[in-house]
Formats: sequence, structure tokens, C-alpha cells
Amino acid sequence: MLYLVATPIGNLGDISLRALETLREVDLIASEDTRKTGILLAKYEIKKPLMAFHEHNEQRAGERIMEALAQGKSVAVVTDAGTPGISDPGFTLVRRAVAADISVTMIPGPSAFVMALVLSGLAVHSFTFRGFPPRKAGPRRRFLALDAASPHTLIFYESPYRLRDFLADALAVYGDRRAALANDLTKKFERVDRGMLSDLLALAQSAEPRGEYCIVIAGAGKNESEEEKETRHEGREGWEGHEDDEDAHE
Repeated sequence: MLYLVATPIGNLGDISLRALETLREVDLIASEDTRKTGILLAKYEIKKPLMAFHEHNEQRAGERIMEALAQGKSVAVVTDAGTPGISDPGFTLVRRAVAADISVTMIPGPSAFVMALVLSGLAVHSFTFRGFPPRKAGPRRRFLALDAASPHTLIFYESPYRLRDFLADALAVYGDRRAALANDLTKKFERVDRGMLSDLLALAQSAEPRGEYCIVIAGAGKNESEEEKETRHEGREGWEGHEDDEDAHE
């Protein structure tokens, strides 16, 4: 069995009981960052063989994992933090396991972009996760422009070294929309700043950014009252569906 195991994005107390049980039972743990995973395992007194599995060795390490699975071993894949496959290695291995008819399951848990979205104060009923944008200005602006007319809330990851450039490009491409900037989620200095893109750009320029960021940006053509109305409408439909289900069971 191949297990994709979500791990804490900051606070180690966010690990689930099922994740700990799985990590204790597998034969091998494949980790994006063996040092960070080692800290997590040590905290919970788990001793298992560790191997590196990251974007620079994904093909070679993937072959080794597939060999272990073919031998009847169980392997857990963990990322640097959060959910494997979300802007991190994982999906290619899942595709290979599925093609080889090897059972795959997941131990769900933390994901930074979901937490940032919920805390942003922006519409959550319809969103697009775009991950890390290109590093250079030209490709980055073209990347952003693909969603310029999208009505969905947009979510991006960005490093502290490119945060200011990203916000400047987002402001140029999207105009001055409402947005939120999430940093150090679940950690001691967790912070979520909300405002217009111009406000967040000024904030990023006023102090040196540190740590990785989640940026959440309102969709095109939506004002606050429209977002609230749509969210309430989606919520009512969801509850009505549950009531129908209950009637059916009765």
C-alpha cells in the first residue's frame, strides 16, 4: 500500500492520530525533507527507515519506492509540510502506482492554502489554487493574466524573496482587488493581513518579508456584497440537500 500522509504545516501538534499510526506501521517513509521529517518522528518516538523524495530526485527515488511496493512493502510519502502532491512531489508517484495496480490511499490533514482561504475573509465557495507562479516578471505576468477574468477567488504560494514583485505584478494585472496575505500559519507568529492589493504591497515594502506566503485574491468583478450573497446562497443549497437526504432515509 502507498500512503500519502499529510503532516503539520507548522505546529507539530496538528498531526492526526491516524497519521501517527500509519507512520509507525509502514516499512519505509519517503520524505521531501528528511531533516524536518526526522524532527517530527523524533517528537513522537517513531523510528523508521527514511529516504529522500523531492523534485530533484523524483524519477530515481520514485523507482526505488515502486520497487519496495512491488516487494509487498508499505510506503508512506510525506512532504516538507502539509499535503503531499500540493505544490510538492507526489502526483507522479500516485500515477505510477495506479498504473501498476498498487493500492493508494491518503491520510488527510493540514494544507496551507485551505487555511489561508478560510481565514482570508474572501469568498470560499468557488476558488482556484494556482500554486507557485513563475520566478521571472514576464512569465509571471502572463501566468497571472490567465485568470484575470476569472470570477473565482485565486490562491497563490510565494517565497519571501519574490513577494513584493508578485504583489506588484498582481496589482498591475488584476487591478486593486481585495486580498489577504497569510504567513507562518499555525506557528507562534501566525499572521493574516487583509486589505486591497495596494495595501498589501505597501505592507510588504515596509518590512523584510520572511517565510513562505499564501496570497488570496478576490475574483474578477465581485464586490463584497455580491460575494456575501453568493456564499449565503451556496450555504442554503447545501443545507437543503442535507434535508432531502434525511427525508430519503426516513
